[in-house]
This record gives sequence, C-alpha cells and structure tokens, in this order.
Amino acid sequence: MSSSLTRSATFVALAAAAAVTLTACGGGDSDTSSSESKKDDAATHTVKTVMGDVKVNDAPKRVVVLDTDALDSAVTLGVTPVGASTVVEKAPFSTYLPEDKLKDIKPIGVIGEPNLEAINQLKPDLILGSKVRYEKHHKALSAIAPTVFSDTTGPTWRKNFDLHADALGKKNEAKKVVSDYEAHVKRLTDALGGPAKAKETKVGFVRFVEGADTRLYLNDTFVGSIFKDLQVGRPANQDTTGFSLDISPEQIDKANADVIFYSTYGDAKKAKETDTTGGPLWKKLDAVKNKKTFKVDDNLWMLGIGYTGAGQVLDEMEKNYGAAAE
Repeated sequence: MSSSLTRSATFVALAAAAAVTLTACGGGDSDTSSSESKKDDAATHTVKTVMGDVKVNDAPKRVVVLDTDALDSAVTLGVTPVGASTVVEKAPFSTYLPEDKLKDIKPIGVIGEPNLEAINQLKPDLILGSKVRYEKHHKALSAIAPTVFSDTTGPTWRKNFDLHADALGKKNEAKKVVSDYEAHVKRLTDALGGPAKAKETKVGFVRFVEGADTRLYLNDTFVGSIFKDLQVGRPANQDTTGFSLDISPEQIDKANADVIFYSTYGDAKKAKETDTTGGPLWKKLDAVKNKKTFKVDDNLWMLGIGYTGAGQVLDEMEKNYGAAAE
C-alpha cells in the first residue's frame, strides 16, 4: 500500500476512534492521492521536536496552525496558512496581524479543540501546534500531515519561532526577524536611559478579566519575557516565576509599581475594570499618582505571542512609557 493511502487510512481509523465523523476524507480520491504523492516526492528535511523527529517538505505550501504563536510565526515569515484555530468559536483571528494576510484563512476549531475533519479537508502539508494543548490529538493530526509541536507557548515564543522557521524552511529569513527585534529592544532600552536606569523603574502588568480574578502577570509569560528583554525592573511580588498572581479588587494595592500597563478581556464593567480603576485603592498606586498607567490592546498583548506581536508591543511601550520617560 502506498504511504499516502496508509496515511489516509490511519487518519480514518484514529478519527473514528475519537468519535469524529468524517464526511469528506477522500481516502480513495484520485486528486487527494495525486496531491499526497507530490508531497512524498518533494524535497524534505527533518525537524527535531518534543514529540520526536518529523520529516517535512522543504517549502510547505498548505500550512495549518493550531496556536496564535504559530500564526504569528507563519505570517511574520511570509507564509499565509490555509487554516488556523480561533480563541473562541466564530472569533476573528489575531487582529493585530495584517488583515490581507488573514482573509483567506479557514477556521479549523477553537484553540485546544481542533476540528479534524476541517483540517483534513484543507489537505495540509504541515501542521504547527504545541504539546501542552494538543498532545492527545497528535496521532490523529500526524495521520493527516507532518505535525510539528513545540513543548508549550507563552514565554518560550522565541524558541518556538525558531522551530516554526525550521519547519517552514525559513531559517534564513528568521535571522533578520530576530535581528530587527533585538535592535528594537535596544532602541527602547536606550530611550529609557540605558539598562541601569531601566532597572530602577518597576514595571507591572494588570489584566482585568471578565468572569475571573484580576491578574498580575509574572515572569513566565509573553509580557514578562518582553520586560526581561528590556531589562526593566519588576515589583517584588511580580518578579518571580509563574504565570500570574490573581487578586480581587480589594487587593489591587498588590499591583503597585512605578509604571503599570493594563488591559481588559471582555466587558470592562463585568471584568471589574471600571469599578477598580475608579476606586480609591487604584488612585493610591504610585503609577496612577504619577500618571504612568497605560491601557493597552488586550488582543495584542495576550495573543501576539511572536515577533510581529512583540514588535507591536514595543511600539506601544515606546509611544507611552518611552515618551513618559523622556
């Protein structure tokens, strides 16, 4: 049996075991077989991943991305995916990315819950995702196309980008992306007075979340990694490992810092942003008293987990914090 037919048959078996109904797998479709034969004949290279070595085409043309960091990586490197996950059903893709790069992408389920049928119908030649969110789907996804997983997302975004660039056959292009980002970081650090002066200023991040406690973001986050790149100081209770320190509105004094960036997920009133920022405890914070609080784009700062997103975060910091520091 040919490798293409074996892959298709394996996919059907795995998807059936997962109780996924496939109405258009095309296992015996001549067009699908022809397409897969071309993939098998293409030049390939091996990518080392957390799930083992994966052989991928040197220049994948039909890429499906399962995480927002993979979407950022692909678009940053000039690749428009054929399919991508959304944060919630019917939500737009990452709105900070160029609209013309997103308009033809097909949704393939929400993050963590891939629609295997929709993915299979797109006939991808590469799938990018993460072990932390998709490990249980790895076999089914690998039966559809070569599947490259990073270990996790968030603070490992640079390492993930390198992995994505390798899988996409864009390692040379990736070098310039990294170089441009590092130069951007240096410009902003210099604008803040250099590393020593930047370290003297304690910078915090507060996220108001509808349906959950308010979060103070720690070092093991995308935001925390950018603060570390800039060599700015961090409040003692946020300068630690971990994802977030969750607090109630009555504990907002724990957000005290010299500079505070904050964003809101969902409705501002329901997320308690309106009441908290209008209350007496918020007004006692050093950053508030010194007019150094800056509301930023939640979609960008939370979902922009990649070099394009990070560059735009630096732009927002330069516009607000950098200007205030001059």
